[in-house]
Amino acid sequence: MGRSVSFTRPDGHTLSGYLAEPAQPASAPGLVVIQEWWGLNDQIRGVADRMAAAGYRALVPDLYRGKSTVEAEEAHHLMSSLNFGDAATQDVRGAVMFLKGSGSAKVGVTGFCMGGALTVLAAVHVREVDAGVPWYGLPPLEYVDASLITAPLLGHWAVRDEVFKIADVDALEAKLHEAGRRFEFHRYDCKHAFANETQTPGHETLPSLGYDAAAAALAWQRTEAFLARELR
Repeated sequence: MGRSVSFTRPDGHTLSGYLAEPAQPASAPGLVVIQEWWGLNDQIRGVADRMAAAGYRALVPDLYRGKSTVEAEEAHHLMSSLNFGDAATQDVRGAVMFLKGSGSAKVGVTGFCMGGALTVLAAVHVREVDAGVPWYGLPPLEYVDASLITAPLLGHWAVRDEVFKIADVDALEAKLHEAGRRFEFHRYDCKHAFANETQTPGHETLPSLGYDAAAAALAWQRTEAFLARELR
């Protein structure tokens, strides 16, 4: 369903990505899909394919420049080497601008784990974002100036998350409340990565991860309703 594309960042550098489009892509809304720490792999391509089937032009920017892994240690190394500020303001913004410049009037951003953190940063720093859906990932709160966020947010968080603590989600929620932002947060009694279907019981890459089919289905239902309301 998808194909490799190249697009230009605001600074003029070129970046590649995976673009999945619906059968009738003309004027379809856009969605930038941001990877977990594993890289641009088949699982995140599958998310883009899913959103294309739902009627969105879904673009996954290749943040690791061609690298991906199934090993947690290597994933941690790749994520630690990523400049999050540059990724949000250049890679993600470039992807948003590519979608807007090629037919999508409105463009949202969604991401998982590391990509969830980048989704929040994009909502702060990328003025072209029309909606954001972070999944179980957020940046250090000192980097979140809630007064700069204009796009509505829908957040999915795992109560038993050992990677991104639910107390930090509570603190982010308080900041958004104080700034009068428009957002909707949902908490699920799950582990981190509860929507990643590759982390099934007995096959988790790490014990702190765990797919939950029921929670994932509910979160996707909420996501698709939110995006339809905000982007269509």
